[in-house]
Amino acid sequence: AGGSPSGGKGAGGASTSGSGGAAGTTGTVTVDCNATMPTGGTQHSGNSQGGSNNLAWQIWSNQGTGTLTTFSTPAFTAAWNNSGDYLGRLGFEWGNSGKSYDQYGTITAGYAFKKSGSGGGFSYIGIYGWSTNPCVEWYIVDDSFGSMPFNPYNSSQKGSPTMIDGENYKFFSNGTNGTGGSRCNQSSWTQFWSIRQKARQCGAITISDHFKAWDAAGMKLGNLLEAKILVETGGGSGNVDFAVANLQKTQ
Repeated sequence: AGGSPSGGKGAGGASTSGSGGAAGTTGTVTVDCNATMPTGGTQHSGNSQGGSNNLAWQIWSNQGTGTLTTFSTPAFTAAWNNSGDYLGRLGFEWGNSGKSYDQYGTITAGYAFKKSGSGGGFSYIGIYGWSTNPCVEWYIVDDSFGSMPFNPYNSSQKGSPTMIDGENYKFFSNGTNGTGGSRCNQSSWTQFWSIRQKARQCGAITISDHFKAWDAAGMKLGNLLEAKILVETGGGSGNVDFAVANLQKTQ
């Protein structure tokens, strides 16, 4: 089923800085930072997954309780209560039919969210996925439930800070064995990180630009299994409401 948690137990944590303004724009992607949550929705619990296209979802935790509420539009609510390592995410799922990143054209994400509560010992809000051959669990972190920026646990910095979508990101890599296994059926694997140097809660991410910058820094991805907007927490109790959680790809 995939959806392993992170093995990198970093300082994590979210910023107090906001997005500012009514819209976040990158290229042709414009996000309404004042969007409201849709009504209705379907709540999921336990370790499960479903959906299709850019509304594929997955929820995973290694203890306690956590939920993920999805809608008919690109939006979701992640909620947890002492869930250990909790992951809730929504976006593209390609599975074993995935291809190399450069075969998908340009992958972008637009998001706007509000958060409350606490995220435990580590937390990451941003973009997440896996690749195979090589097996890589990857993160693009724009916010968290403590201080930003941070250096992922037991990682080394790669390349130089790079301006992407109007802000510098630092790149990191580390080896891990996680706490729930990998999507590659391997007991140990590599993690890649892009850490935004100024946190935000609304904006657009050109995901493909991170892949290209990683490649230039010697961080090589394989075939993409997924690319999803992510909330990951390491304890605590809280929720994140994504009024906008929209992934797109254009050739």
